Amino acid sequence: MSNLSPIATLPGPVAPRPPLTRRAKAAIIVQFLLNENADVPLSSLPDDLQAELTQQLGRMRYVDRETLNAVIEEFSEELSSVGLSFPGDIAGALSALDGKISHRTAARLRKEAGVRQTGDPWERINKLDEERIEQLVLGEATEVAAVMMSKIDTAKAARVLARLPGDRARRISYAISMTAGVSPEAVDRIGLSLAAQLDAEPLKAFEKKPDERVGAILNYAASAKRDEVLEGLEETDSEFAEAVRKAIFTFANIPDRLKKADVPKITRDVPADVLTQAIAAAQSEVDLAAAEFLLENMSKRMAGSLREDAAGMSVGAKKGEAAMNQVVSAIRDLVTTGEIELRDPDDEEE
Repeated sequence: MSNLSPIATLPGPVAPRPPLTRRAKAAIIVQFLLNENADVPLSSLPDDLQAELTQQLGRMRYVDRETLNAVIEEFSEELSSVGLSFPGDIAGALSALDGKISHRTAARLRKEAGVRQTGDPWERINKLDEERIEQLVLGEATEVAAVMMSKIDTAKAARVLARLPGDRARRISYAISMTAGVSPEAVDRIGLSLAAQLDAEPLKAFEKKPDERVGAILNYAASAKRDEVLEGLEETDSEFAEAVRKAIFTFANIPDRLKKADVPKITRDVPADVLTQAIAAAQSEVDLAAAEFLLENMSKRMAGSLREDAAGMSVGAKKGEAAMNQVVSAIRDLVTTGEIELRDPDDEEE
């Protein structure tokens, strides 16, 4: 007979399970969502939180159904009790207010807090105009420029390459062939470095370049005054005068800048009587060419009606110029809203 007491054969009390940490609960929720094939945008989290979550997932093995249900219930209750959430730091607040506060205020707060602009730096760089990207390329080593050209849109990269001096363009093109072994980390560091350069640039009082501002003013000046100003600029600074000429868009520039397929959009936004006055007022060779360009690329029925009405109409110089300016304003409005895009005058019509 055994000498063991019957009491000794009874199982002892089960040790209480230690409570789950919030980090462990977060890992459970994330793993549950992943198992359900839900889209979990963890990349939006700060890098340190992504690392901690990954490490926590690696340490855990399994949880029972009761624990899972309890964690999900607690998580659901917390979500339902939240009335309003805030970014939590100055970087998040600046991102939330992007476009709502002035660039000057945002730049000052970012500098004071020592935070950089969030988001993918390459998306930000790709949105720069070709001239600004060209400046960045020329200011960097050939290898860095090759990475930059590889990350931006192909069409934009081609246009930037065309702006570069021939020798520089050839060296960058060759360097692109050597980027196969560049690590993602190196590409990220280059992008962050370039973005830091952009953040460090002093704010400008005017968004548009001087030639664009002068061109916009001369667009609405009388043709005689516009020619007088351009002649004066030509004598003072021929290079600046040429840039202003390219920035100017008047009724006479329509055939060179407007795409044929976009003419029907103009006839939709400009009243028929204004179009008639603009066509009737066309007297010079360039204005007549612009009027004919519009007529040839609209519907035949509308063109016939406008030709007939304009043939018997007498329009004063001021009234005719006002009508032409109204047509130009409608085109510029469509450009601003993104409905149409003006062609480069040196490009061939598609």
